[in-house]
Amino acid sequence: MRSILTFGAAALAIAVAAPALAQTTAPAQDPATSAAAPAAAATAPAAVAAGQPVKDNTGAVIGSVAEVKPDATGKSMATIKMDDKTFAVDVKNLAVQDGATVINATKAEIEGMLGVKK
Repeated sequence: MRSILTFGAAALAIAVAAPALAQTTAPAQDPATSAAAPAAAATAPAAVAAGQPVKDNTGAVIGSVAEVKPDATGKSMATIKMDDKTFAVDVKNLAVQDGATVINATKAEIEGMLGVKK
């Protein structure tokens, strides 16, 4: 039971801390010129996927994405394995940069949320 509460607390804390990395939006375009641009030119942001390394907000690799799947409500969740701990984060609160999933917290902050004692 304790691990479920820790897991939930960590997921909540990270969800609150990470909105800055949620998703980027494309700059606004002039409607008169946007029709001239081909639709294929638009690219979607890279998706969080199992196997990607996970970097903290300092750029250090802290773990990897174990899996990505919907939770009971249908929200897409990424399970992140960091050392011997795992926790889940809503993929909306993660970014993908240079082939790695990025979380907006340091490893020490995440460990604190998970209750890891040193």
